[in-house]
Amino acid sequence: MTESTESANTPLPFSGPFQIGDRVQLTGPKNKVHTITLTVGGEFHSHRGVIKHDSLIGVPDGSVISNTTGEPYLALRPLLSDFAMSMPRGAAIIYPKDSAQILAQADIFPGATVVEAGVGSGALSSWLLRAIGPTGTLASFERREEFAEIARGNVETFLGYMPENWSVTVGDLQDELESRFEEHTVDRVVLDMLAPWECIEDSARVLKPGGVILCYVATVTQLSRVAEAVRATGMFTNPQSNETMVRGWHVEGLAVRPDHRMIAHTGFLITARRLAPGTVLPELKRRPSKSDFSAEDVEAWTPGALGLRDKSDKYLRKNVRQAQTGASHSRTRREADARSAASDDDSAPDVG
Repeated sequence: MTESTESANTPLPFSGPFQIGDRVQLTGPKNKVHTITLTVGGEFHSHRGVIKHDSLIGVPDGSVISNTTGEPYLALRPLLSDFAMSMPRGAAIIYPKDSAQILAQADIFPGATVVEAGVGSGALSSWLLRAIGPTGTLASFERREEFAEIARGNVETFLGYMPENWSVTVGDLQDELESRFEEHTVDRVVLDMLAPWECIEDSARVLKPGGVILCYVATVTQLSRVAEAVRATGMFTNPQSNETMVRGWHVEGLAVRPDHRMIAHTGFLITARRLAPGTVLPELKRRPSKSDFSAEDVEAWTPGALGLRDKSDKYLRKNVRQAQTGASHSRTRREADARSAASDDDSAPDVG
């Protein structure tokens, strides 16, 4: 492996002293958080004063730095959950609380082959790449090129390199999946899209027996249609559905109470497992339910009816630039590390 290849696949450190190219999360006196990328000669300005980037370089993670007016700021490397909430966005992100549940409920494991659609802004992709490790494979599909570019930039910015085991295909999953994967070769399928029911049968074809399909949907009407589409194939176990709500608590001495705000509904998760070919699932004994739907029902699930607004080209161009800038900073950091390592090797004494 050449030096350039090694530097291109070397992750940025997640601990140790801050260095050029690192992302640093600054928390001010009023608990307001700012995230910056360290550059030579750079400065962070606020109405409370200035912090020079040079004053952070070489400082241990978890330090307190004062600005020019003496205001203290806590400096930390952002966790992936922090980065996901502040990354440039194309599509809406999947919140960390849901990403964690997706990893658990889909049982994402090291070495797994995972199909993801759509890629959105790359938040879930980052979690999936961490979970599958370098021996796994993540194949992401996204209909919009702008979203794919933002996702690529965000993932490279956070990880510090572009993973070789990750591919992003721009196109419709239904059109692309058959040419990418043979029958029964995929461990997990994660669908984060408006109409995942359109991709259930294609997903069933590539999933291994016992593999997991997981769909992330926003509304109860979407949830209902996905569940019925999964049942209609006859190729999956009965789907399981849930949502996750996270409520923080204020704990200070004897003042212990729930926070006034909480992260409540963001979406539903629905999972099912692939049956072996030819297997007939035993019918559950349950009360009959109305599962039929009409064309009018389908219309109620369209983007316009759901109140979903399309992103403007100007908004997407701005966030593409931000994501690519973050990735550029990461590449600059890797190149600097490679030059430093080469310089250290050249200056080392020869041992005869």
